[in-house]
Amino acid sequence: MLSKLLSRQGVRDLFLGLALLFATLSLMLYPQDSMSAAREGLMLCYNVIIPSLFPFFVLSALVVDLGLAGYIGRALEGFMRPLFNVPGACASAFVLGFVGGYPVGARTALSLYQKGMCTKTEAERLLSFCNNSGPAFILGVVGAGVFASSRVGVLLYLAHAAASICVGLFFRFYRRGKKGREARVSPKFEAERFTTAFTGAVKNSFLSTLNICAFVVFFTVVIRLLFLSGALPALARLLGVLLSPLGFTQEWAERLLTGAIELSSGVWTLSGAGGMAGRMSMAAFMLGWAGLSVHCQVLSFLGGSGLSVRTYIAGKFLHGGLAALFTALLVRLFPLKEPVAAYLAEQVEGIAGIDFSTALTISTTAAWVMWLLFFGAAAAAVRKTSRKRKHAVV
Repeated sequence: MLSKLLSRQGVRDLFLGLALLFATLSLMLYPQDSMSAAREGLMLCYNVIIPSLFPFFVLSALVVDLGLAGYIGRALEGFMRPLFNVPGACASAFVLGFVGGYPVGARTALSLYQKGMCTKTEAERLLSFCNNSGPAFILGVVGAGVFASSRVGVLLYLAHAAASICVGLFFRFYRRGKKGREARVSPKFEAERFTTAFTGAVKNSFLSTLNICAFVVFFTVVIRLLFLSGALPALARLLGVLLSPLGFTQEWAERLLTGAIELSSGVWTLSGAGGMAGRMSMAAFMLGWAGLSVHCQVLSFLGGSGLSVRTYIAGKFLHGGLAALFTALLVRLFPLKEPVAAYLAEQVEGIAGIDFSTALTISTTAAWVMWLLFFGAAAAAVRKTSRKRKHAVV
């Protein structure tokens, strides 16, 4: 009934108009709070988003543009095809998605598709599981910051990684019977065009990073206004009533809604009261789902590409559910004590507290290490191919 109602253009326009009116009134009623939230979002971008994402965006662009992904694909075809039913070149998106964090994996998958290294169906399969949270965020921010326990961070990351792989195994059957007719180009390592590839990668990566920062600031303000206006608490009360058979209260419903909209804000709410197992399971769901802010970042890349977002959204929802389930099982297998360092919980007033130079150094170093690993793997694949050709000639 609701889906039929929302399918009508007039009803959608009415809801959109009411939402814009509500946003305008909220900005007029809470101007100082809105500016404060925007400043917090900008500090988050300056201290965390830009230094953590920009180097990996440049790296992912170079890996694809210089043909390294294609060479790596030759070596990893026997691994990626049986498991996920995608070509070996997609291993670059899979690895970068785990190391670089959202939305590096999705952007790399789109680049592979645009370069002809995978078909449309294969790119849609890849999108379902390659866009994941980076280890720095889960181990450092969520584990050490929110839960004041590095062990919690390790368990959450293991559950996150296992759930992502399971989603990839599930979506390998997506349109399995459909034979793709899109041709894949043969990768070429164009060393003489490295300067062109590098300058293009830096320019496009910077624009992509600014695009992401815009969404981060926007959703930081939205979350603040939803709380101040009472809209989010009202929705939480309704959701709490609907989910009361599962033990949900209004507080837990507010946490869930906040994390469903914006991941960083959602995980901070879990530093409060509540059982450790429940808070960890909800954190695992938020990390798997990633939040509407991350989804908008991914959709900004996919716009005009022709790729369906259904597998991406379905994959993220399944990822969140499986991660929560795996976390609950891991907590039963490895019981955790409540964190004793209570003062660490006070550090969760903002991610923006991370030093910019430190974050930039760590991120750039990790990007260079990944670049060297990719280059080494590509070089090994080239040598292996050359030996086979020599033996064939002999």
